[in-house]
Amino acid sequence: MSDLAKYISRELSRELSSRSKAFFELVMPPIDIYEEGSELAVVADMAGFDKQSIKTTLSGSVLTIAAKREAPEGIVFHWEQRPMKIHRVIPLPLPPDPEGEITAKYENGVLTVRIPVKGTRSVKVE
Repeated sequence: MSDLAKYISRELSRELSSRSKAFFELVMPPIDIYEEGSELAVVADMAGFDKQSIKTTLSGSVLTIAAKREAPEGIVFHWEQRPMKIHRVIPLPLPPDPEGEITAKYENGVLTVRIPVKGTRSVKVE
């Protein structure tokens, strides 16, 4: 392989790695939201982040999850897709109860935020 071909291959690989990482930082972490009783559960896969680096805020009906991690020193990455930072803004499908207690738990790389919601009630269909 010529030097030019090696250079183009190396630069293309770097560009793809950079764009791939940017894409994953945009769409990560994967989020599930479900209603359980009188709470919304927001579940985010955040493997590789330290609990201390995770910041969550609730403003109105919008939950924000942010986290950042540092690359280990002395390691040369040849391909890197896992995000080094996360910033997800999640509109909630139901309004939170302003008087309810919000809890968050980070276990085995999964963040679960439980948000009490204003009274919902079933409607009987006849």
